[in-house]
Amino acid sequence: MTKSTNLARLAFMTAVAAVRGFNRFYTRQIGLLSEKLLHSAFSLTEVRVLYELAHRTDATASELAQDLGLDPGYLSRILKKFEKLAFVSRKPSKTDARCSHLHLTAKGRKAFAPLNEGANQEAAAMLERLSGTDQNRLVESMSTIETLIGGTPDSPYQLRPHRPGDIGAVIELHGRLYSKEYGWDERFEALVAEIASNFIANFDPQRERCWIAERNGAVVGSVFLVKHTEEMAKLRLLIVDPAARGLGIGNHLVAECIQFAKQAGYRGITLWTQGILVAAQHIYQKSGFRLTREEDHCAFGIPMTGQIWELTF
Repeated sequence: MTKSTNLARLAFMTAVAAVRGFNRFYTRQIGLLSEKLLHSAFSLTEVRVLYELAHRTDATASELAQDLGLDPGYLSRILKKFEKLAFVSRKPSKTDARCSHLHLTAKGRKAFAPLNEGANQEAAAMLERLSGTDQNRLVESMSTIETLIGGTPDSPYQLRPHRPGDIGAVIELHGRLYSKEYGWDERFEALVAEIASNFIANFDPQRERCWIAERNGAVVGSVFLVKHTEEMAKLRLLIVDPAARGLGIGNHLVAECIQFAKQAGYRGITLWTQGILVAAQHIYQKSGFRLTREEDHCAFGIPMTGQIWELTF
């Protein structure tokens, strides 16, 4: 074995030790070494199954086992326990007599609620010790870990939190794209700049988020989720560069908004879009939003129809 090979092997084993050290630190940090999670009567796996049932519609046992990487027999025992506790009900599938759809009952949601709130409080306590800048660094680092480990090496794009320089890119992308494709004037770009500026000035990481879609080092899309009311979030500034369309970025961005809104405790999401943005409407409709109101206006230099879409959980 050559000297260079030995050095490469040493570097790799050092990295292995670093990963294991981080795993030991993080499992201790978030309390995974405790027999029960969040001082409850449930294990980590049981709480995770409750979480998935609370955030899914018509889930099946096979889907849960595959998505969570659980042994089907182990998951079956957990589900039987929850059925005895009246946390879960089963409904036969209308399309496949071999499987049933799982639903969290009112009693199950009542049991899950304090667990979910406890997890939110623990995450908030960890973040509150950090400055706003360090909070962003932490969230970005977590996103990087998730992308590198959970994604694929050939992934055509990545989603990540915003960082310095992104907001200007988002404003420029909106101004350039909507002027070229729809003829909107500089008033729209000014509105985008105002929305983005307010987001940065009043950013609440516990209830708000920005996702940036990046491809080959360039910003090719974005979406913002901001607080509208205590119970409703607002989706803003969804955009995908034409050069990156067809990769599912728009659907992915909206899905991230919905998942985060549920985790943050919102009861739903509202958004304002325009009638001519047919592709965006298709994404919203596919994601469960419904059109609730329309109003004609001429805010960006040409007549158009503004639309309010809403999604309730």
